[in-house]
Amino acid sequence: MKSHQDVSKMYINGQWVAAKNQATFPVYNPANGEKIGDVADGDRDDAQKAIHAAQEAFGPWSGRTAYARSKYLYTAYQVMMDRKEHLAQVMTREQGKPLKASRGEIQYGADFLLWYAEEAKRIYGETIPAPRSDQRFIVLRQPVGVVAAITPWNYPMSMITRKVAPALAAGCTIVLKPAEATPLCAVEIFKIFENAGIPGGVVNLVTALNPVPIGEAFTTHPMVRKITFTGSTQVGKILAKKAADQVKRVSLELGGHAPFIVFEDADPVYAAKGAVLVKFLNTGQACISPNRIFVHQSIIEPFIEEFKSRVSKMRAGSGFEDGVSIGPLVNDAAVQKVEGQVTDAVDQGATLICGGRRLTDDNLDKGFFYAPTILGDVTPEMLIYREETFGPVAPIIAFDSEKEVLDMANDTHYGLAAYVYTKSLSRAMRMFEALRFGIVGINDINPTAAAAPFGGIKESGIGREGGREGIAEYLETKLGGFSV
Repeated sequence: MKSHQDVSKMYINGQWVAAKNQATFPVYNPANGEKIGDVADGDRDDAQKAIHAAQEAFGPWSGRTAYARSKYLYTAYQVMMDRKEHLAQVMTREQGKPLKASRGEIQYGADFLLWYAEEAKRIYGETIPAPRSDQRFIVLRQPVGVVAAITPWNYPMSMITRKVAPALAAGCTIVLKPAEATPLCAVEIFKIFENAGIPGGVVNLVTALNPVPIGEAFTTHPMVRKITFTGSTQVGKILAKKAADQVKRVSLELGGHAPFIVFEDADPVYAAKGAVLVKFLNTGQACISPNRIFVHQSIIEPFIEEFKSRVSKMRAGSGFEDGVSIGPLVNDAAVQKVEGQVTDAVDQGATLICGGRRLTDDNLDKGFFYAPTILGDVTPEMLIYREETFGPVAPIIAFDSEKEVLDMANDTHYGLAAYVYTKSLSRAMRMFEALRFGIVGINDINPTAAAAPFGGIKESGIGREGGREGIAEYLETKLGGFSV
């Protein structure tokens, strides 16, 4: 790992460069507050420089064969796998998640490089029968152009490859701004792109403490033809509005408020196991994390008993320690948000089953830790019922009928992920079709893969990442009409 005196630079036009103004900003470990490095603090000028480099590289890169682009991605995949342990160590130190979870994310992130190395060769056109005998129609799929990408801190490496891999496979070039909390993870991924031999200007990295000037450059520069963003719904709306002035293509993967529904025919112990695993995934800091757990009244007691048993065994601490499953939240503001939701719920009559406090024992006070928490008797009037938590709090709500729980589950402006536990095939199909969410897991807490489309509806986003849909987001459709 770099010492405190070293500065991680930005990657622009195939070179590692300092910010134009020579500014830097520190990066801290959220588990203990220790400084782990300094990073170049770029601004609008640096972003514009990167955009110009990407535009210059676009012609040559898009002109390469699909097989040539595929080879670069496959090489990047191999390099990433070779560095799997190192990358996981960097992630745990900078983001805080347990080392086992970091290793899993590295594999997930590498999967996108491998998948799109293959999909690069699957960009097909088509011919269309024309109404006239002397006419022919041909359809081409061509790259959009320069892509500006903004990635989050909660999955700081896989969210980069999930955007960069399909963009490059399609023939686009890209400028990426990572979250200010996890820039070192981004630096490590771009070292992989450099070592894979990807030509200068094709991939560019701009790090910055203040995201606003970078976002303004991305949304206003005419050379940028697509914005792809993963983050909060609030910021996504701002970017979409600004991008609309130049009618830029936009892909947004935003917040979630996932319902987790357990019907009376489900095994309450099995369902509770799944609910705990996905609820406390990344300490609850996942957009697909369940935010409302609906359990049928007839099995709610055994469900809560098993849920509490499993939660009580969870250990919080540094991700480098064996047995730790709860890492830190990203910062103090995140802790305060969780505290506020729990306090509001309890004040309005919710039952605090366990947790409900900031963790400060055993030197945890140096980081941003919150106890895994279970709330019972949660009602629609409470903040936690309406707002995304992004923390280790599980609100449990009883229901009596399928119609009732369907109405409650859909009663949100979010629409990313939902989960259903039932043994009834017909009920599973009804819920899959009726739930207004882009991803539905039926007795499945991990309905994601590089080969599958990921994304939401309503205010959870626009577009899809992963699968063949993911590469389509970076392609334009061109029609050729030929008179023969």
